[in-house]
Amino acid sequence: MNLHEYQAKELLKRYNVPVQEGVAVGNPAEAVNAYKGIASESGSKFVVVKAQIHAGGRGKGTIKEAPEQHGVQVVKSVEDVEKVAKNILGNTLVTIQTGPHGKTVHKLLVAQDMYYDGPSERQEFYMSILLDRTKKQNVIMYSTEGGMDIEEVAHNTPEKIFKEWVAPNMPLQAFQARKIAFNLGLSGTAFKNMVKFVTNLYNAYVGLDCAMLEINPLFKSSDDKIIAVDCKMSLDDNALMRHADLADMRDKNEEDPTEVEAGEHNLNYVKLDGNVGCMVNGAGLAMATMDMIKLAGGEPANFLDVGGTANAETVEAGFRIIMKDPNVKAILINIFGGIVRCDRVAAGVVEAYKNMGNINIPIIVRLQGTNAEAAKEIIDNSGLKVQSAILLSEAADLVQKAVNAN
Repeated sequence: MNLHEYQAKELLKRYNVPVQEGVAVGNPAEAVNAYKGIASESGSKFVVVKAQIHAGGRGKGTIKEAPEQHGVQVVKSVEDVEKVAKNILGNTLVTIQTGPHGKTVHKLLVAQDMYYDGPSERQEFYMSILLDRTKKQNVIMYSTEGGMDIEEVAHNTPEKIFKEWVAPNMPLQAFQARKIAFNLGLSGTAFKNMVKFVTNLYNAYVGLDCAMLEINPLFKSSDDKIIAVDCKMSLDDNALMRHADLADMRDKNEEDPTEVEAGEHNLNYVKLDGNVGCMVNGAGLAMATMDMIKLAGGEPANFLDVGGTANAETVEAGFRIIMKDPNVKAILINIFGGIVRCDRVAAGVVEAYKNMGNINIPIIVRLQGTNAEAAKEIIDNSGLKVQSAILLSEAADLVQKAVNAN
């Protein structure tokens, strides 16, 4: 589960990680009040306004409705902050990570300006923590080259990216934190503050059950403070049972509406770019089905796992979700009846088909396992335009014909 920057920073503060202070707002009036408060407290008229979406590249991103506006802007007056808030809120921000369609901005973070001293007196670093599946350890990646172009640094000068691995169920060791601070070229007070920062940051990563935690830029000010200016945080969905308060931070506005709907029906759904919709029980069979679709000359339009207890309700929900994709030219239902009986799934397919009314695309149903033959009879005798198959090769042939016919 991805979090917004303002949410992530509030969580980091629980672990004594210094962050750029700010206020999340949802309308221009709130933005003006936040500006006044921050400017008064900091003694500076400069304040940063940041669009809150689940995507990177906001600083270089542009607002569709006002191309001269970016997703991150420095303002220096009440008039400026009000104008920027009106231009961004409710409009679409397009970044390198959103694609051309962009994302609608529902919230802004009005934050203190950290760039209060000259460029020669400050430094920007990069730091992230995630799981290295190859080594089966958490890894801290960091670099002296922080900022908006970290992807280019990783691509063009990978030697500038350092890595420090931490053994499972072990805390970050003191010598490791000192090594990180040393590799970043720090000394004195800044060195000590970085050691504290990275130690607390790692504690936050573990304590919050993060899947990924990224700080870019990680800022060293002229007075040697180490501060998280930006933060991207993704939580492990499988660990949310331990964090009820974190689960409440989910922002469904930032997610694909179809995937949200699928989740409400306990369906595992991921939209793809193909033309054959597929409904399968079990992730392994779903992957094999997608391979079969490609071999038959089609392209899978989605990954949809209905789980081991498919019934008429879940089948109908799956149908409706798949058919919302205008690119779908055929649907393949591939069910192995182990826990669930094939005849029950077949009855669900027929019932769902009747409830949904006119369906004008080919539907191929392949049922194998418990009561598979009875299931085939139900499909064949339904009088509906649904084709059944027992063997995988039969289903592949039917998919190929359906794809070629369209």
